[in-house]
Amino acid sequence: MAGTSLLALIDDIATLLDDVSVMTKVAVKKTAGVLGDDLALNAEQVTGVRAERELPVVWAVFKGSLINKAILVPAALLISAFLPWLIMPLLMLGGAFLCYEGFEKLAHKWLHSKEEAESEHRARLQALAQSNTDMLAFEKNKIKGAIRTDFILSAEIITITLGAVAGAALASQLTVLSIIALGMTFGVYGLVAGIVKMDDAGLWLSQQPQSARQALGRFLLAAAPRLMKFLSVAGTAAMFLVGGGILVHGVSSLHHLSEASAQWAAQLPSIGALAGALTPALINAVAGLAAGAALVGLSTAIKALRSGSGSSHHSQ
Repeated sequence: MAGTSLLALIDDIATLLDDVSVMTKVAVKKTAGVLGDDLALNAEQVTGVRAERELPVVWAVFKGSLINKAILVPAALLISAFLPWLIMPLLMLGGAFLCYEGFEKLAHKWLHSKEEAESEHRARLQALAQSNTDMLAFEKNKIKGAIRTDFILSAEIITITLGAVAGAALASQLTVLSIIALGMTFGVYGLVAGIVKMDDAGLWLSQQPQSARQALGRFLLAAAPRLMKFLSVAGTAAMFLVGGGILVHGVSSLHHLSEASAQWAAQLPSIGALAGALTPALINAVAGLAAGAALVGLSTAIKALRSGSGSSHHSQ
């Protein structure tokens, strides 16, 4: 009897682990776009500090990120337990925010003047040239900004993950959310630390006497800025795919259109399999771009109205 109970328990644990594995894979796939953007944004956030302070800054942001997860995971479980109807609206808000942020990046050079970018660059150079006290204040601002960015992106990832495990048992939800939260924190900031020190490693290797090390060093020095640019571009593209996919899934008419289009494309001669697989992604990207353009346009119009009303008030 005891043996049978033990076998049943082992079978239950195995089933739970199998379910967790499947749900974790689904959650990772759905959050991949946000993770790419998280990586690029956080790598950008810690640039501008002195080389010897880069890793301490990454460590400080990493600790802040763990605190963010310690807040977000229990909050997500409470929502799932007591307000499950809130998951879909939160997912839609997260998807809309991804689309907005992605389109704002694309439109940045039109929405923000060159003077703004040059002013920010001058502020960084001045901070680097100033005293240690000023540099510490600059670092603290960078860390606070990075932790705020991490909180927003982490909230999106946790919400998307929660949507993927919404119907599962509490133990499975807790396990998957914890795996995603800890995995993304260690993974993202481990990679961020590697990226921000890549140029330093390249410089050190390029100064070594061995020609092979010099060649590797030159490669790393050339690859570091290209990697940052690739991460930024890939992260932005993924934001439209993930954000648009969430919005399409949440609007039944768009979801049915996507499914019908994929079925039609799959029947095309020669390219049916490829077309059937790419069509939903294309629809998600178009929906994401359209939603992002609408939200950025609305935000820009509201800002213009506010600045107009403020200036008219002062003139009076």
